[in-house]
Amino acid sequence: MAQYWIPPNEKPATIAPSLVNYKRGVGTDTTALSPVTTRTDKNGPPYPYPTEAEPGNPTVIPKALLSQFHFTFLIRHPRNSIPSYYRCTVPPLNAITGFYNYRPDEAGYVELRRFFDFLRAEGQIGPHAATGVSEAVLGNGVTNGSSSGVEICVIDADDLLDNPSGIIEAYCKSTGIKYEPEMLTWDTEEHHRYAKETFEKWKGFHEDAINSKELKARTHKKTPKSEDELLKEWTEKYGAEGAKIINDSVKENVEHYEYLKQFAIKL
Repeated sequence: MAQYWIPPNEKPATIAPSLVNYKRGVGTDTTALSPVTTRTDKNGPPYPYPTEAEPGNPTVIPKALLSQFHFTFLIRHPRNSIPSYYRCTVPPLNAITGFYNYRPDEAGYVELRRFFDFLRAEGQIGPHAATGVSEAVLGNGVTNGSSSGVEICVIDADDLLDNPSGIIEAYCKSTGIKYEPEMLTWDTEEHHRYAKETFEKWKGFHEDAINSKELKARTHKKTPKSEDELLKEWTEKYGAEGAKIINDSVKENVEHYEYLKQFAIKL
């Protein structure tokens, strides 16, 4: 999540002390970096780090290291993601997750948009995009004139759930991965063991995924509810205060979601 790489609330982004010695050519093995002096005041705020910033880079990761990765994006409408996250921070689920406060600044949409635009501007993604994105949308980007040849590849969660095989096949085509229908099924003992071990740190957040065995299309497409219907639903589940927190957070992030949605794969 880009939210973990970009300082919150528009605080200055300076390179993480553990990465200041990174040089192009090292690859992604950051354990090979030479020791550095990190923050001496352990009680101070985490940002900004006492290091240099890189022009235009909104993250704490050096551009040279970011350039080693092929970035793709998975987005979900905040009217679905925000209440899903909020319920993990209130009883009874918070007793499992260990998260007892919902923080609107952890929604991550604005950070994802900033990171997305940064990668476009740097030419690390684009100017071309995966299936179905109009040239009018792509023409709005400003780049430094360079291009890595990596397509802009954004998947919307609702599109994925409506047409898993089609979206995954388009994703594979964009990223150069050989598509196989078997990708949509994981029902072996080894698969389940791996999933449980991988998500052990995040108990309560991914139980549905952990206990699943395949990704298949929804029987019926999800019909968006009106704002009044959603507010009523959230009030019934979380009370008036919780509903207001969710509603305010959704409104704060819709524009960033809709911006990224323009670039989503369309079949």
